[in-house]
Amino acid sequence: MTGITSAPWRESFDFDRFDVRYLKVKDSVEKFAVVQFGICPFKWDSDKEAFITHPHTFYIFPRKELPLDGPAYEFLCQTTSLDFLSKFQFDFNACIYEGISYLSRTQEDKALNRLHLAYEDELPNSEFHSKEGTDIPSVGIADVLFTERMKNKFCEWRDGLLRNTGRESQFKGSSHNSKTQLETVFFNMHPALELNGFTSHQLKLIQLVIRKHFNDLTYIRTNGENASDRKLVVYTDSDTDKNILMKEVRDTKRREAEMKVKTAVGFRHVIDLLLSEQKLVVGHNCFLDIAHIHSKFLGPLPSKIEEFASSIHKHFPHIIDTKYLLKTNKVMQFMMKKKSTSLSKAFAVLCPQFSPLSGSSENNRPSVEFEVQVDELRSSNWNSGAKHEAGYDAFMTGCVFAQACNHLGINFRLQSPSTGLAYDERLQKYINLLYVSWINGSIIDLSTGEETPGSSVHENFKQRYPKVIFENIAVFWGFSSNLKPIILKESLSKVFGIGSVTSIYYLDKTAAFIQFSKKELVSDFLALKETLEDNNDAVSILHPLQKILEDGDTQAADYEVYKQICSSSISRVLFADQAKEVDIRRNIKEEELRVNTESQAEGLIVGQKYSTAKNEIGCSETTKDSSSPHFSCVELMEALCGPDPLPGKRTKASNL
Repeated sequence: MTGITSAPWRESFDFDRFDVRYLKVKDSVEKFAVVQFGICPFKWDSDKEAFITHPHTFYIFPRKELPLDGPAYEFLCQTTSLDFLSKFQFDFNACIYEGISYLSRTQEDKALNRLHLAYEDELPNSEFHSKEGTDIPSVGIADVLFTERMKNKFCEWRDGLLRNTGRESQFKGSSHNSKTQLETVFFNMHPALELNGFTSHQLKLIQLVIRKHFNDLTYIRTNGENASDRKLVVYTDSDTDKNILMKEVRDTKRREAEMKVKTAVGFRHVIDLLLSEQKLVVGHNCFLDIAHIHSKFLGPLPSKIEEFASSIHKHFPHIIDTKYLLKTNKVMQFMMKKKSTSLSKAFAVLCPQFSPLSGSSENNRPSVEFEVQVDELRSSNWNSGAKHEAGYDAFMTGCVFAQACNHLGINFRLQSPSTGLAYDERLQKYINLLYVSWINGSIIDLSTGEETPGSSVHENFKQRYPKVIFENIAVFWGFSSNLKPIILKESLSKVFGIGSVTSIYYLDKTAAFIQFSKKELVSDFLALKETLEDNNDAVSILHPLQKILEDGDTQAADYEVYKQICSSSISRVLFADQAKEVDIRRNIKEEELRVNTESQAEGLIVGQKYSTAKNEIGCSETTKDSSSPHFSCVELMEALCGPDPLPGKRTKASNL
């Protein structure tokens, strides 16, 4: 990936709630690109008593393939991520020059819908009425002379066709042209003139001439060789012939456009194959990877983590996170001996025959054998032993999982070829459970979309921090960078009492989480802060909280506001700047909504007055003439605005 976090405060914090962690992952996925994708299928060979593996590494690059696909793609690059990739010999040139493009399913559907809308309403003579043909500017003398000359040439050419003489010798053009401007050709078995060397303005004038003076000639644009446009004037001997020709042209264009869309799908064909197989998918700490797959190849990420889980479970019903397996299974905990569960360390411990980092194996249990098969076509796309190369990482992940299964007592010889490991009873408690954040044991069950409690392996986290109660948290930002956590806590304790603040956690130098001991203290703190800022009396100035409020433009809110700020797509480096920008945008939207509401209300009031006026006047005039009510201007004004406050001052003009 080209990056992980768009700002320091977008990092995963210990005080981030389950749904907030997802919003931060969503932000990362939407802002950064995937530039290398690794896949490694594993298949058990009963004759060789080994897994046959086929590691693949793909460079992918989101280039714009379709002309109607909106603006060009944009993504962020984090310098630390690029530096990391370069240290492990990532080939940036291969990525940009040879990277496979792709469309998500949503992008493909939108492209096809735009394509169908572009052609479904076309009339047989729609080429005449295209923008290029109707948007003709006011003509001058030169345009008049040009259109008259072209009309004469088309007349001469058509008359020659009808006489069946001189077809190939007409219109040789200027001698200095390498290709004549009007060249007789055949198009779909129809005689035609190919137009060469004309400007776009001249082509518009030619279409105007065709439309006004020739019922048996048709202007057509079609794709030629090297994706260049061909402009033709085609002769048709009847309206039926013309309609058939135009339908053929439209159908050809539609097929060509559909083919371009299918070609632009690119790397997603690989993802579609994985989806169609419905096999067990194995990743290592792969929540971010799965989110990237959804965003790049399926469609935009949902705003809620529950909807994301439902969508992923629908497309990938069986996913195992080896990080979760290593951390929660007691057998694997014993195997790892409390060592790091990073992919490289797990590979070194469980697959010593492959890893140069491993020492002598202490396992008595026979290890699983693997045979790597890489053909000549793929050999340059996979570097055996290249750590952090996507294909090799996928290979390591599969090997770790296979060895873990072996230690859990799973016999690969007895597995059903049709169902595989996805339905093995010993793995069911690990399937579809992914770490949203393994730091504090935040786990999502993809089959339900719900958070599951962390396991006992996260006791270290619980000892470092008091239990996090999100209702008791206030977010405080905009303070001076010199404000230390101890000063912040002391100031709050002086006001709300010793023990009122259980923990302080800084997001960055401009913002901090404050966890109070009681939920009520959050609202008390917010209300007191607002009161102190509104008052300038001596009591407010000498208040203990002024020490933390005196520097900077401080703001505070509850945890739900923090979630709203995290959900914004805006990216500012400092949290205080982010919150300010989000608040500005929200105020603008609220102001627009208020103005629109007031405008609608005013329109409704005027409409009601007008309706009342009609009813009152209609009733008063019914006795005069029920079929055609008449009323004076004065009566109308009184109905709309009320009676005249000064009837004695009314002028004669007011009675008109």
